[in-house]
Amino acid sequence: TGADAEDVPAGTRSGRGDSPADRVGTAADEPTDETADEPADEEALADRAATGPFDASERDEDAPYIDMGGLLIRPVANVNVRIDVDQKRQSVVSVTFQHGNSVLQAQAFAAPKSRGLWPEIRTELAESIRSQGGVVEVTDGPLGRQVTARIPAALPDGGRGFKIARFIGVDGPRWFLRGVVSGDAAVKAQAAEPLEEVFRSLVVVRGEEPMAPRDMLPLKVPDDAVARDPRAGSAEEPDLQVPERGPETTQIG
Repeated sequence: TGADAEDVPAGTRSGRGDSPADRVGTAADEPTDETADEPADEEALADRAATGPFDASERDEDAPYIDMGGLLIRPVANVNVRIDVDQKRQSVVSVTFQHGNSVLQAQAFAAPKSRGLWPEIRTELAESIRSQGGVVEVTDGPLGRQVTARIPAALPDGGRGFKIARFIGVDGPRWFLRGVVSGDAAVKAQAAEPLEEVFRSLVVVRGEEPMAPRDMLPLKVPDDAVARDPRAGSAEEPDLQVPERGPETTQIG
């Protein structure tokens, strides 16, 4: 079955620690030498400025965006947007997009100037998932190297099964953007296309302030966001929601 974002490890931090369950990486049968990943990673990096996700310096000045601080979001028809809030800390921790039975959770983090984070995060992610009894596959996807995880979980009928999540990541100038894909899009390429389009359209606003690598870029609730019933959105227009309970995402750090 598909995995909800809160059921899978996150792999970076937001200043609340860095527990083993929050790490990210490659499967045991995958090459551990990161040179094996370089061609796919380099190709993804070479295409990024043209195809997205984009740095703030590369944004389309004429396009409409929802301003969430560290992320700018282009509205997409038939894709609902949910802002994930940690109610205890009164802070936005991620943004989640839903299209049909598919879900994408996105978070942006600070990264070093000298290197990208995704290769090492993939390694940590797989180690964490395997330690939970999960199965990991690292493959080349539309956005470069990706990690697909089958994580042991209780099924609604009380039996044991797996939840499936696909982790995608893109390194940009001093930032790293991570996505967790669940539902149909985790396993079906056609179902994933609308959410991959959303991921590519995101604009990361790193800012100039010093930040430690892997610290989450600050997000904010947009001025026009309102708390509402998730079932109330139009089928034709993007629906921006702030949940009344939270957080609904994986705790990072």
